[in-house]
Amino acid sequence: MEIFARLPRIDFVRWRKPAVVLSVVLLLVSLGSLLTRGLNLGIDFTGGTLIEIGYPQPAELAQVRQRLAEAGFDDAVVQHFGTSRDVLVRVAPREGLSNAQLSERIFAVLRDLQGEPAELRRVEFVGPQVGEELTEQGGLALLYALIGILIYVWLRFEQRLAVGSIAALVHDVIITLGFFSVTGMEFDLTVLAAVLAVIGYSLNDTIVVFDRVRENFRKMRKGGPEEVVNASLNQTLARTLMTSLTTLLVLIALFVFGGELIHGFATALIVGVVVGTYSSIYVASSAALALGISREDLMPPEKEGADLDGQP
Repeated sequence: MEIFARLPRIDFVRWRKPAVVLSVVLLLVSLGSLLTRGLNLGIDFTGGTLIEIGYPQPAELAQVRQRLAEAGFDDAVVQHFGTSRDVLVRVAPREGLSNAQLSERIFAVLRDLQGEPAELRRVEFVGPQVGEELTEQGGLALLYALIGILIYVWLRFEQRLAVGSIAALVHDVIITLGFFSVTGMEFDLTVLAAVLAVIGYSLNDTIVVFDRVRENFRKMRKGGPEEVVNASLNQTLARTLMTSLTTLLVLIALFVFGGELIHGFATALIVGVVVGTYSSIYVASSAALALGISREDLMPPEKEGADLDGQP
């Protein structure tokens, strides 16, 4: 066909079955981890005290944990923050101790860890009630975003294309959350904001592809659904790759140079962009083909009496 003369000839549809298998495996791993391990919620959601301590020499986390355990803080979460000389300690609230007393006691335990005085860089407090409210509001924000997008997509596209868009969207969100569950990375408010951004990015990419699918079904009078979908994916491939690559360049720069505070945010967006690009090519289109999308579904309805307009 003439349209293929100006386009790459990548047969995306040929690989849709292996892609479906890959997606199913990733979804099962993500859901299994979310159900069994859950998310490593940050202090924004759980409440507690966060203390950042700077040492003159690199600090061994095992030694820090041992010192805290001996002082009765065996449930403290300890990690490096930026460099090996900076240590971040998260502790749940303790009965009988105010947040200020708790932070002072932890710093007193760790101040002389290396024989030289350490520096107290930062202390943050989040009450358990505030953490519970943030968890509820964050979950509602994610749910409302999905419901709003569901309504928009259902009104914009034919039913089968709408289901494909929603399938790709759910696929991207679950795998992004599953990545944080499997790796144990901290899930805080910045990461939740990134997940909401992933929803918008994934939907926008899928809409571009499906707009071209709908247009080609009306233009290409010959060829079945698979050929039309292949042509549409090849037509939008350059735009998809250019958008994804330029976005990834910025996110990688943020990941490398942005510091620990936005490390989780950049990671979530990197995972979301990669998975979203993949799903707009394979998950959304494969779902629409599996549901039996056809030319008749997308052709505009003929007006009654249109065949009589040309008659005297």
